[in-house]
Amino acid sequence: MSNTRISVMISGGGTNLQAIIDACANEDFPAEIVLVLSNKADAYGLERAKIAGIKTKVLNHQDYENRQDFECEIDKALKEENTDLVCLAGFMRILGSSFVTGWKDRMINIHPSLLPSYKGLHTHKRAIDDGVRFAGCTVHYVRPEMDDGPIILQAAIAISDLETPESLANKVLEAEHKIYPEAIKLIAQHRIKIEDNHVIIKDMKTPANILYSPEITE
Repeated sequence: MSNTRISVMISGGGTNLQAIIDACANEDFPAEIVLVLSNKADAYGLERAKIAGIKTKVLNHQDYENRQDFECEIDKALKEENTDLVCLAGFMRILGSSFVTGWKDRMINIHPSLLPSYKGLHTHKRAIDDGVRFAGCTVHYVRPEMDDGPIILQAAIAISDLETPESLANKVLEAEHKIYPEAIKLIAQHRIKIEDNHVIIKDMKTPANILYSPEITE
């Protein structure tokens, strides 16, 4: 069976892209990156892709009169590479409903919170300000609504009393680098189906332990 062909869309440094590149370097990984597409020519993620020998393309949104034309070119670029799965990894442009619907159940994103909580920006500061005990990150299928869609995989991180948005961001990012490649692998292994907006994972192993924050001692 051939590998799942994935295209990664970025706007910046591309640390999640690097995690996916590293995972794809494993000969047993069931996916390969066929394109890294950025809306910014100076995004360092493009350099990461070039080092790995991956094809890159820049489509600057400012070069187009409207979002529809911009997204039409993105769609064309993705289809030219016979993309099976689109992975948004720090792509900082809101995608229109028509584009998202065209790639329904074939486009995923990672968000630095435990969705559906803390959609949008400044997730770490908002979580700390609200005094919640857990933060985290989520890989989900993309829907037209912002930060919405069936959840594939999540990671939870306990928030300490001395936490800052910066320290929490570093912890969450470390978790992101683990769960994004894992979500791609589950999709590429055809272990996922979507029913009533819920992701069902074949042979899923659910952790048996309960996390407490603050820690409960006997």
